Amino acid sequence: MFQLQVPLFETVARTLIVYVLVLVGLRLAGKREVGQMTPFDLVVVLLIANAVQNAMVGPDNSLTGGLIAAAVLLTANYTLAFASDRIPWLRQAVEGTPTVLISDGHLIGKNLKSEQLDVEEVLMAMREHGVEHIEDVRLAVLETDGSISIVPASSDDSTRTKRRIRQREHG
Repeated sequence: MFQLQVPLFETVARTLIVYVLVLVGLRLAGKREVGQMTPFDLVVVLLIANAVQNAMVGPDNSLTGGLIAAAVLLTANYTLAFASDRIPWLRQAVEGTPTVLISDGHLIGKNLKSEQLDVEEVLMAMREHGVEHIEDVRLAVLETDGSISIVPASSDDSTRTKRRIRQREHG
């Protein structure tokens, strides 16, 4: 139960490789996919976790091997978050940059296409922010967390995103 069946270094190396590859895969999936998970997306993430488990610990089924892999994942995640807070280019590589979807009442089609969004998703975000017409939007931005921020043309203040409102209600 506690006896490692795979050398410690191998478990650490395997776990770090899987962590980086899954992180790159999620980053390539796009901001919207990660920020707006559907039940289908959750199932895929859970299945990926199950699929890569053996890649991390190999034939090791020991409690110690599993705890080592978990510790490596937590440490790698903490280290990446710590480093990306201090290194701007790393933060941009990991999180991406916001993407303008509407500017002064005009949809930016190439940005919608590159982010794999359709107009209906932008219209839904506008309705959530109380804006009915595209012409009434000064700025719509797909944020790095997958949410869409809307700045109405008639306002000097940006409308708060749903996530920030939810955090206030529960915080």
